[in-house]
Amino acid sequence: MIELDFDKQGGLVPAIAQDHATGEVLMLAYMNRESFELTLRTGIAHYWSRSRNQLWKKGETSGNIQEVIEVRIDCDSDTVLLRIRQIGGAACHTGRRSCFYRVVENGGIREEEE
Repeated sequence: MIELDFDKQGGLVPAIAQDHATGEVLMLAYMNRESFELTLRTGIAHYWSRSRNQLWKKGETSGNIQEVIEVRIDCDSDTVLLRIRQIGGAACHTGRRSCFYRVVENGGIREEEE
């Protein structure tokens, strides 16, 4: 049985979604025990939505599904790295490929072009 420390952060662990082919970090979300187990069982990323307080299958409404290629656990057993294949062009709810499109520079924030 895979043991993650869900207790350390109130029942959730951070989950990083990374493109398995390029290494690009696409998003950060959170998982509870149920979403982690669903992800392992189905091979599709499931998360816990803190804002909606509910289970969330990535791409269920947008079609931007994350097929899980590999799951890694950090040394403290409190963070998950999902190496995924992004099906549909966007991991971000804004429609961008990555949630990390804003660059801090010269005391401000610049949005990268797509």
